[in-house]
Amino acid sequence: MPEQISVAPHRVADSGCETRAVLRRRTGGSGHGTDSVAQEAPVALVINGISHAVMMATPTDLEEFAAGFVLTEGLVAVRSDIYGIEVAQHGAGYEVALSVAQQRFVQMKEKRRAMAGRSGCGVCGIESLAMLDLAPELVAVPWQGRDVAPAVAAAARELGRHQALMRATGGVHAAAWCTPDGSIVRVFEDVGRHNALDKLIGALALQGQDMRDGFVFMSSRASYELARKAARMGIPMLATISAPSSLAIDIAEQAGLKLVSFCRQDGCVEYTLMEAA
Repeated sequence: MPEQISVAPHRVADSGCETRAVLRRRTGGSGHGTDSVAQEAPVALVINGISHAVMMATPTDLEEFAAGFVLTEGLVAVRSDIYGIEVAQHGAGYEVALSVAQQRFVQMKEKRRAMAGRSGCGVCGIESLAMLDLAPELVAVPWQGRDVAPAVAAAARELGRHQALMRATGGVHAAAWCTPDGSIVRVFEDVGRHNALDKLIGALALQGQDMRDGFVFMSSRASYELARKAARMGIPMLATISAPSSLAIDIAEQAGLKLVSFCRQDGCVEYTLMEAA
């Protein structure tokens, strides 16, 4: 079992944004100029030589994205199941080739699905509702922090300083890894909220971070796939700026994941009250 994952060097978008010509219209006049927009490109994930999925994503941090995707989707069980990652650009799209443990690959082929992802959807292309597999493994660990409000307030206060792509384009989500007191350690951005989370989780896994010791703070709403991905990785708390969906709450409750939404510097709303159960 290799101690370090082989990651091949590659060239992708440096900043994740492009400059486009625009016509700005205002009351009393208009003028030509330029605007920065977030990049969105097809990213094909190829596992042991077999195409698995094509996701629409911002083409930055693709090694982390691929590692996070196979982990959070349960395609591999642990980081050591991933042997190597290579990224190549093909015209307007990208291909990420992963080499994974043969046992995991065999299991993967048995439940393989062709999935064409979009920036706002985590289940596109699934052939039937029976394949959705809503319930995650019950691996989330209990939140060990005390009152969540101070930690969430600290993260909410700090997040904007880490969102360079958001400041440039106004059109991406952010996923942040925070210490239990709310200090932000890493932030990844993408046009898709679930892609941003995969990038973050992939980076944490590749560096050997214990994901039971901290929480995820996201700039988006709390959708079911975010709760599912966080729970699968044993993350104790998911905090989001916007509202949760009913299914996200259900999954968080099943998994023992603390779910906190409407997170602001002056308050938040807890949706899973495990202590009161």
